[in-house]
Amino acid sequence: MAAPNSIGNTEINWDKLDKTKFYVVGAGLFTGVTVALYPVSVVKTRLQVASKDALERDTFSVVRGILKADGIPGLYRGFGTVITGAIPARIIFLTALETTKVAAFKMVEPFKLSEPTEAALANGLAGMTASLFSQAVFVPIDVISQRLMVQGYSGHAKYSGGMDVARKVIKSDGIRGLYRGFGLSVMTYSPSSAVWWASYGSSQRLIWSFLGHGSGSDESVPGVGKIVLVQAAGGIVAGATASCITTPLDTIKTRLQVMGHEKRPTAREVVKGLIRDDGWKGFYRGLGPRFFSMSAWGTSMILAYEYLKRLCAKDE
Repeated sequence: MAAPNSIGNTEINWDKLDKTKFYVVGAGLFTGVTVALYPVSVVKTRLQVASKDALERDTFSVVRGILKADGIPGLYRGFGTVITGAIPARIIFLTALETTKVAAFKMVEPFKLSEPTEAALANGLAGMTASLFSQAVFVPIDVISQRLMVQGYSGHAKYSGGMDVARKVIKSDGIRGLYRGFGLSVMTYSPSSAVWWASYGSSQRLIWSFLGHGSGSDESVPGVGKIVLVQAAGGIVAGATASCITTPLDTIKTRLQVMGHEKRPTAREVVKGLIRDDGWKGFYRGLGPRFFSMSAWGTSMILAYEYLKRLCAKDE
Protein backbone atom coordinates (compact mmCIF):
# COMPACT_ATOMS: atom_id res chain seq x y z
CA MET A 1 0.00 0.00 0.00
CA ALA A 2 1.30 3.44 -0.85
CA ALA A 3 0.65 6.52 1.15
CA PRO A 4 -3.05 7.29 1.17
CA ASN A 5 -3.09 10.38 -1.03
CA SER A 6 -3.61 11.44 -4.63
CA ILE A 7 -0.02 10.64 -5.55
CA GLY A 8 -0.63 7.07 -4.46
CA ASN A 9 -2.76 6.74 -7.60
CA THR A 10 0.42 6.96 -9.70
CA GLU A 11 1.97 3.98 -7.87
CA ILE A 12 1.27 0.25 -8.13
CA ASN A 13 1.30 -1.51 -4.78
CA TRP A 14 2.92 -4.86 -3.97
CA ASP A 15 -0.41 -6.61 -3.39
CA LYS A 16 -1.56 -5.62 -6.91
CA LEU A 17 1.32 -7.42 -8.67
CA ASP A 18 1.48 -10.83 -10.35
CA LYS A 19 4.60 -12.01 -8.46
CA THR A 20 5.64 -14.81 -10.85
CA LYS A 21 5.50 -12.54 -13.87
CA PHE A 22 7.20 -9.79 -11.86
CA TYR A 23 10.25 -11.97 -11.06
CA VAL A 24 10.59 -13.59 -14.49
CA VAL A 25 10.17 -10.44 -16.59
CA GLY A 26 12.19 -8.43 -14.06
CA ALA A 27 15.21 -10.73 -14.40
CA GLY A 28 15.37 -10.05 -18.13
CA LEU A 29 14.67 -6.34 -17.82
CA PHE A 30 17.36 -5.66 -15.21
CA THR A 31 19.88 -7.80 -17.11
CA GLY A 32 19.41 -5.46 -20.07
CA VAL A 33 19.94 -2.36 -17.90
CA THR A 34 23.08 -3.92 -16.39
CA VAL A 35 24.51 -4.64 -19.85
CA ALA A 36 24.10 -0.98 -20.81
CA LEU A 37 25.69 0.49 -17.66
CA TYR A 38 28.27 -2.11 -16.61
CA PRO A 39 31.26 -0.38 -18.32
CA VAL A 40 30.81 2.64 -16.03
CA SER A 41 31.34 0.37 -13.00
CA VAL A 42 34.55 -1.01 -14.51
CA VAL A 43 35.95 2.50 -15.07
CA LYS A 44 34.90 3.68 -11.57
CA THR A 45 36.55 0.64 -9.94
CA ARG A 46 39.83 1.13 -11.81
CA LEU A 47 39.95 4.79 -10.83
CA GLN A 48 39.39 3.92 -7.17
CA VAL A 49 42.24 1.37 -7.00
CA ALA A 50 44.82 3.19 -9.14
CA SER A 51 48.19 3.52 -7.45
CA LYS A 52 49.84 6.91 -7.00
CA ASP A 53 52.18 6.25 -9.94
CA ALA A 54 49.54 4.88 -12.32
CA LEU A 55 49.47 6.61 -15.71
CA GLU A 56 45.70 6.26 -16.09
CA ARG A 57 44.17 8.40 -13.37
CA ASP A 58 41.27 10.08 -15.07
CA THR A 59 38.14 8.68 -16.70
CA PHE A 60 39.13 9.13 -20.34
CA SER A 61 42.64 7.72 -19.95
CA VAL A 62 41.22 4.65 -18.17
CA VAL A 63 38.72 4.07 -21.00
CA ARG A 64 41.45 4.53 -23.63
CA GLY A 65 43.72 2.11 -21.79
CA ILE A 66 41.02 -0.56 -21.53
CA LEU A 67 40.04 -0.26 -25.20
CA LYS A 68 43.69 -0.31 -26.31
CA ALA A 69 44.52 -3.40 -24.28
CA ASP A 70 41.33 -5.48 -24.55
CA GLY A 71 38.89 -3.72 -26.85
CA ILE A 72 35.18 -3.58 -25.96
CA PRO A 73 35.31 -6.92 -24.00
CA GLY A 74 37.63 -5.17 -21.53
CA LEU A 75 34.72 -2.96 -20.44
CA TYR A 76 32.80 -6.11 -19.47
CA ARG A 77 35.36 -7.89 -17.29
CA GLY A 78 33.57 -9.75 -14.52
CA PHE A 79 30.18 -9.31 -16.19
CA GLY A 80 29.29 -13.02 -16.16
CA THR A 81 29.89 -13.21 -12.41
CA VAL A 82 27.77 -10.12 -11.78
CA ILE A 83 24.81 -11.37 -13.83
CA THR A 84 24.91 -14.81 -12.17
CA GLY A 85 24.63 -13.28 -8.71
CA ALA A 86 22.53 -10.25 -9.60
CA ILE A 87 19.31 -12.17 -10.34
CA PRO A 88 18.86 -13.81 -6.90
CA ALA A 89 20.16 -10.67 -5.18
CA ARG A 90 17.70 -8.51 -7.10
CA ILE A 91 14.79 -10.80 -6.18
CA ILE A 92 15.76 -10.56 -2.49
CA PHE A 93 16.16 -6.78 -2.74
CA LEU A 94 12.87 -6.04 -4.50
CA THR A 95 10.83 -8.37 -2.28
CA ALA A 96 12.30 -6.83 0.88
CA LEU A 97 11.89 -3.31 -0.55
CA GLU A 98 8.20 -3.60 -1.40
CA THR A 99 7.11 -5.52 1.70
CA THR A 100 9.01 -3.16 4.02
CA LYS A 101 7.59 -0.12 2.21
CA VAL A 102 4.04 -1.33 2.88
CA ALA A 103 4.77 -1.74 6.61
CA ALA A 104 6.71 1.55 6.81
CA PHE A 105 3.90 3.65 5.30
CA LYS A 106 1.48 2.14 7.83
CA MET A 107 3.95 2.89 10.61
CA VAL A 108 4.42 6.59 9.76
CA GLU A 109 0.80 7.29 8.82
CA PRO A 110 -0.41 8.04 12.40
CA PHE A 111 2.16 10.86 12.75
CA LYS A 112 0.34 12.97 10.11
CA LEU A 113 3.57 14.11 8.47
CA SER A 114 3.79 15.92 5.12
CA GLU A 115 3.72 13.74 2.00
CA PRO A 116 7.43 14.26 1.12
CA THR A 117 8.48 13.47 4.71
CA GLU A 118 6.30 10.35 4.87
CA ALA A 119 7.67 9.17 1.53
CA ALA A 120 11.28 9.87 2.56
CA LEU A 121 10.96 7.93 5.83
CA ALA A 122 9.04 4.96 4.39
CA ASN A 123 11.15 4.67 1.23
CA GLY A 124 14.40 5.24 3.10
CA LEU A 125 13.64 2.52 5.66
CA ALA A 126 12.57 0.15 2.87
CA GLY A 127 15.73 0.85 0.85
CA MET A 128 18.02 0.31 3.84
CA THR A 129 16.29 -2.95 4.85
CA ALA A 130 16.35 -4.32 1.29
CA SER A 131 20.06 -3.54 1.00
CA LEU A 132 20.85 -5.29 4.29
CA PHE A 133 19.10 -8.47 3.15
CA SER A 134 20.70 -8.52 -0.31
CA GLN A 135 24.31 -7.87 0.80
CA ALA A 136 24.77 -11.56 1.66
CA VAL A 137 24.66 -12.26 -2.08
CA PHE A 138 26.02 -8.97 -3.42
CA VAL A 139 29.30 -8.85 -1.45
CA PRO A 140 30.88 -12.10 -2.76
CA ILE A 141 29.84 -11.08 -6.29
CA ASP A 142 31.42 -7.65 -5.69
CA VAL A 143 34.69 -9.16 -4.45
CA ILE A 144 35.00 -11.49 -7.45
CA SER A 145 33.84 -9.08 -10.16
CA GLN A 146 35.98 -6.19 -8.91
CA ARG A 147 39.12 -8.34 -8.95
CA LEU A 148 38.31 -9.30 -12.53
CA MET A 149 37.73 -5.63 -13.41
CA VAL A 150 41.21 -4.56 -12.23
CA GLN A 151 43.26 -7.67 -13.06
CA GLY A 152 46.61 -6.76 -14.58
CA TYR A 153 45.95 -3.07 -13.86
CA SER A 154 48.23 -1.05 -11.58
CA GLY A 155 50.01 -4.19 -10.34
CA HIS A 156 46.94 -6.34 -9.60
CA ALA A 157 46.97 -10.11 -10.16
CA LYS A 158 45.54 -11.80 -13.26
CA TYR A 159 42.85 -14.51 -13.24
CA SER A 160 41.36 -16.94 -15.75
CA GLY A 161 37.77 -16.22 -14.69
CA GLY A 162 35.33 -15.85 -11.81
CA MET A 163 35.82 -19.40 -10.51
CA ASP A 164 39.60 -18.87 -10.48
CA VAL A 165 39.15 -15.75 -8.34
CA ALA A 166 36.83 -17.60 -5.95
CA ARG A 167 39.25 -20.55 -5.61
CA LYS A 168 42.25 -18.31 -4.90
CA VAL A 169 40.37 -16.13 -2.42
CA ILE A 170 39.02 -19.17 -0.53
CA LYS A 171 42.44 -20.85 -0.57
CA SER A 172 44.07 -17.73 0.84
CA ASP A 173 41.42 -16.49 3.30
CA GLY A 174 38.69 -19.11 3.50
CA ILE A 175 35.02 -18.29 2.88
CA ARG A 176 35.35 -15.08 4.85
CA GLY A 177 37.64 -13.82 2.08
CA LEU A 178 34.58 -13.60 -0.17
CA TYR A 179 33.04 -11.31 2.43
CA ARG A 180 36.03 -9.01 2.64
CA GLY A 181 34.72 -5.49 3.14
CA PHE A 182 31.27 -6.80 4.19
CA GLY A 183 31.03 -4.32 7.06
CA LEU A 184 31.96 -1.42 4.78
CA SER A 185 29.60 -2.72 2.09
CA VAL A 186 26.76 -2.61 4.59
CA MET A 187 27.93 0.83 5.74
CA THR A 188 28.13 1.98 2.09
CA TYR A 189 25.18 0.37 0.37
CA SER A 190 22.61 0.46 3.17
CA PRO A 191 22.89 4.24 3.73
CA SER A 192 23.25 4.72 -0.04
CA SER A 193 20.10 2.71 -0.66
CA ALA A 194 18.29 4.53 2.15
CA VAL A 195 19.35 7.95 0.79
CA TRP A 196 18.51 6.93 -2.80
CA TRP A 197 15.01 5.65 -2.05
CA ALA A 198 14.28 8.46 0.44
CA SER A 199 15.36 11.07 -2.13
CA TYR A 200 13.37 9.35 -4.86
CA GLY A 201 10.18 9.13 -2.81
CA SER A 202 10.31 12.66 -1.43
CA SER A 203 11.45 14.35 -4.67
CA GLN A 204 8.56 12.73 -6.53
CA ARG A 205 6.09 14.18 -4.01
CA LEU A 206 7.65 17.62 -4.28
CA ILE A 207 7.53 17.52 -8.08
CA TRP A 208 3.91 16.33 -8.11
CA SER A 209 3.01 19.07 -5.64
CA PHE A 210 4.70 21.65 -7.86
CA LEU A 211 2.70 20.31 -10.83
CA GLY A 212 -0.55 20.65 -8.89
CA HIS A 213 -1.07 17.01 -7.98
CA GLY A 214 -0.44 17.30 -4.26
CA SER A 215 -2.62 16.09 -1.43
CA GLY A 216 -6.19 17.25 -1.74
CA SER A 217 -5.87 17.98 -5.46
CA ASP A 218 -9.03 17.32 -7.45
CA GLU A 219 -7.12 16.79 -10.68
CA SER A 220 -7.45 13.45 -12.45
CA VAL A 221 -4.69 10.84 -12.34
CA PRO A 222 -1.76 12.04 -14.55
CA GLY A 223 -1.06 10.33 -17.86
CA VAL A 224 1.64 7.69 -18.22
CA GLY A 225 3.96 10.11 -20.05
CA LYS A 226 3.90 12.64 -17.23
CA ILE A 227 4.33 9.89 -14.61
CA VAL A 228 7.43 8.56 -16.42
CA LEU A 229 8.98 12.05 -16.64
CA VAL A 230 8.45 12.67 -12.91
CA GLN A 231 9.88 9.24 -12.05
CA ALA A 232 12.94 9.94 -14.24
CA ALA A 233 13.50 13.30 -12.54
CA GLY A 234 13.21 11.62 -9.15
CA GLY A 235 15.79 9.02 -10.21
CA ILE A 236 18.28 11.69 -11.27
CA VAL A 237 17.89 13.61 -8.00
CA ALA A 238 18.22 10.39 -5.97
CA GLY A 239 21.35 9.22 -7.80
CA ALA A 240 23.08 12.58 -7.50
CA THR A 241 22.31 12.84 -3.78
CA ALA A 242 23.38 9.28 -2.93
CA SER A 243 26.64 9.39 -4.94
CA CYS A 244 27.85 12.59 -3.28
CA ILE A 245 27.16 11.26 0.21
CA THR A 246 28.52 7.71 -0.11
CA THR A 247 31.51 7.87 -2.51
CA PRO A 248 34.20 8.06 0.26
CA LEU A 249 33.02 4.79 1.86
CA ASP A 250 32.70 3.15 -1.56
CA THR A 251 36.31 4.08 -2.41
CA ILE A 252 37.62 2.54 0.84
CA LYS A 253 35.48 -0.59 0.39
CA THR A 254 36.62 -1.12 -3.21
CA ARG A 255 40.31 -0.82 -2.33
CA LEU A 256 39.89 -3.25 0.56
CA GLN A 257 38.20 -5.82 -1.67
CA VAL A 258 40.73 -5.83 -4.50
CA MET A 259 44.06 -5.61 -2.68
CA GLY A 260 46.33 -8.62 -3.33
CA HIS A 261 46.59 -11.70 -1.13
CA GLU A 262 50.08 -10.83 0.17
CA LYS A 263 49.40 -7.31 1.43
CA ARG A 264 45.98 -6.96 2.99
CA PRO A 265 45.67 -3.52 4.57
CA THR A 266 43.13 -2.61 7.19
CA ALA A 267 40.49 0.04 6.59
CA ARG A 268 42.59 2.47 8.65
CA GLU A 269 45.65 1.83 6.48
CA VAL A 270 43.60 2.38 3.31
CA VAL A 271 42.37 5.71 4.71
CA LYS A 272 45.91 6.79 5.61
CA GLY A 273 47.15 5.79 2.15
CA LEU A 274 44.46 7.78 0.38
CA ILE A 275 45.18 10.89 2.47
CA ARG A 276 48.94 10.47 1.96
CA ASP A 277 48.65 10.13 -1.83
CA ASP A 278 45.88 12.61 -2.65
CA GLY A 279 44.75 14.32 0.52
CA TRP A 280 41.04 14.31 1.37
CA LYS A 281 40.07 14.48 -2.31
CA GLY A 282 41.39 10.91 -2.59
CA PHE A 283 38.16 9.72 -0.98
CA TYR A 284 36.29 11.07 -3.99
CA ARG A 285 38.23 9.11 -6.59
CA GLY A 286 35.83 7.93 -9.23
CA LEU A 287 33.16 10.43 -8.14
CA GLY A 288 32.46 11.41 -11.76
CA PRO A 289 31.75 7.85 -12.96
CA ARG A 290 29.98 7.00 -9.70
CA PHE A 291 27.84 10.16 -9.99
CA PHE A 292 26.99 9.26 -13.59
CA SER A 293 26.55 5.57 -12.75
CA MET A 294 24.18 6.17 -9.83
CA SER A 295 22.20 8.82 -11.71
CA ALA A 296 22.06 6.87 -14.99
CA TRP A 297 21.62 3.50 -13.29
CA GLY A 298 19.12 4.92 -10.84
CA THR A 299 17.04 6.58 -13.54
CA SER A 300 17.20 3.56 -15.87
CA MET A 301 16.51 1.17 -13.01
CA ILE A 302 13.55 3.09 -11.64
CA LEU A 303 11.98 3.57 -15.08
CA ALA A 304 12.47 -0.15 -15.81
CA TYR A 305 11.15 -1.02 -12.35
CA GLU A 306 8.06 1.17 -12.59
CA TYR A 307 7.42 -0.12 -16.14
CA LEU A 308 7.80 -3.67 -14.82
CA LYS A 309 5.20 -2.98 -12.13
CA ARG A 310 2.76 -1.57 -14.70
CA LEU A 311 3.39 -4.60 -16.90
CA CYS A 312 2.83 -7.08 -14.07
CA ALA A 313 -0.15 -5.39 -12.43
CA LYS A 314 -3.09 -7.74 -11.90
CA ASP A 315 -6.25 -6.97 -13.83
CA GLU A 316 -8.83 -5.37 -11.56
